[in-house]
Amino acid sequence: MLKVGLTGGIGAGKSAVATRLALLGAVIVDADKLAREVVEPGTEGLAEIVATFGAGVLGPDGALDRPALGAEVFGDEAARRRLEQIIHPRVRARTAELIRAAPADAIVVNDVPLLVETGLAPTYHLVIVVAADRELRIERLTRDRGMSAAEAAARIGAQADDATRRAAADVVLRNEADLASLHARVDELWRDRLVDFERNVRLGRAARKPPELSVLPPDPAWPQAADRLIARIRQHAGPVEVHHIGSTAVPGLPAKDIIDLMLSVRTLDQADALADGLAAAGFPRRSGEWADNARGLPGETWPKRVHGSADPGRPVILHVRVAGSPGWRFALLMRDHLRAVPAARDAYAAAKAELALRFADRAGYAEAKEPWFDEEARAADDWAEATGWQPPAS
Repeated sequence: MLKVGLTGGIGAGKSAVATRLALLGAVIVDADKLAREVVEPGTEGLAEIVATFGAGVLGPDGALDRPALGAEVFGDEAARRRLEQIIHPRVRARTAELIRAAPADAIVVNDVPLLVETGLAPTYHLVIVVAADRELRIERLTRDRGMSAAEAAARIGAQADDATRRAAADVVLRNEADLASLHARVDELWRDRLVDFERNVRLGRAARKPPELSVLPPDPAWPQAADRLIARIRQHAGPVEVHHIGSTAVPGLPAKDIIDLMLSVRTLDQADALADGLAAAGFPRRSGEWADNARGLPGETWPKRVHGSADPGRPVILHVRVAGSPGWRFALLMRDHLRAVPAARDAYAAAKAELALRFADRAGYAEAKEPWFDEEARAADDWAEATGWQPPAS
């Protein structure tokens, strides 16, 4: 089963995306619909709302008068939080029931307007954000929902801003053209990413390796992608120490579009105990024996575990290393050295560019970099001694 979070600001077109995904075969769990169900007449939720806000929030038929309730809480932060404490736990409980009832091979899309605001993003394998220009959203709200421009702007302002949503998004679907264009983007996402992602999660396998990736200019989105992945790992593995390492962790350094992460463990037995939880989060273990080069230290190699990504749209290498081991220390030291010393970073960028021209295959490219890594290990050790560097906490 693949669990997808779907969100977007009011007026962005989230419902249109949910409708299209349902037609493609997704199981839709609509948080707005559930929020209405849990306060229907006769429910404990409605009784608690009346006890909290008074009988004035009821209509003549005994059902919840939503405009009256809205008048009670809009603009009143404390009142809004009291209402959320009544509704949100009930919606979460009902959501969990519906997800458990879904088929094992389902792509479950949880349509949640306040997904970002409520901190739910790490609980999903993937988060889709539907986005549109603010002025266009105001136009839609005034045209389709009868709001005034001021009311529409206030509703938009009460939600998370666009930058916050983008930081939480694995996929951003722009919805500023016609419906056919939006449907085409949703269909492509379903066909090229979601179907294989679900299968990989269910079977506990990593996505097929992408075609040989080119070295790309530095992308400021890489750290945000790493933050999202780390949050998912911690959601399933507990309060573990996870670091963003490798080339994409160094600002200004060209890199292949692969996020390298490192999870610290006390022993490899602990690494093995975490394997099932990591696979459930979308990071299945890669088969085989893996080890780090000791780089001149006693012992030829230092064993580790390696996990990949079930998501065909986001290549990830998750290194699981024993904290304090030479491989663990070198990964952190090299990253921090390249961050702190621009000349070292630029030398690595030049080496990567030259080797990428000489070696088209991944294995040859990786092997050719080993002499550079040996030199970097010595230079980084000298820098660490001169600066008093210590491995950082996560």
